[in-house]
This record gives sequence, structure tokens and C-alpha cells, in this order.
Amino acid sequence: MSMPLKEHLIKKLSLKLNISEKIIGTVITDQFTEAFRATSTHNSIELSGFGKFVFNQKKAHQQMVKYQEQKAVYENALLVLPDEEKKNTVLRLNTVLKNIEHLKPKLK
Repeated sequence: MSMPLKEHLIKKLSLKLNISEKIIGTVITDQFTEAFRATSTHNSIELSGFGKFVFNQKKAHQQMVKYQEQKAVYENALLVLPDEEKKNTVLRLNTVLKNIEHLKPKLK
């Protein structure tokens, strides 16, 4: 079985630059964590040597509609599901709520 792309790239960089895989992995994780945080307040981010990502308002509005629909479905499901089946639905609902909160500040 082949390894995930991230691990493969870390391994190649580690050998090429003679730097610990742990250090390279930490740097990559930190960069993408910060890039994700930047998307909360900025409409575009640029990763040097990689590319520029631009926030699309039209797609964001469409996605928000989908999130709202999912939220309603999960809330209604919680009313009718037996207690032993509610756990996964609660987890899905929490994920949708986090996605809504992350996207809400970006919508105009």
C-alpha cells in the first residue's frame, strides 16, 4: 500500500534537505493551519511557490444554503431517532454548526 502524499513529500524533503521528518512535518502543518485561519478574515491567500487561493462569494452562499439544509435535517432527525442512534447525528450536527460559524463572517 502506498503512503499518503503528505508523508511522501515530507520523506522526500527530509532526504533532500537533510532535515528531520518531524521538523518538516511540523512546519508544513503550521503553515496550513495558519493559512486556514487566514481564510476567516481574508478573501485570498498566497502560498509562495505554490499558488494563490481566492474566496468565491457566490459559492460560499451556495455552501451556506447546503449547511442550513443539513442543519435542519439533523435537528429533525434528533427529534425522531432513538437515543442509541443519536450519537452520530449529534457529531454531524456539531460539524455543520462549526462550518456555519467559520463561513458566516465571510459572507457579505
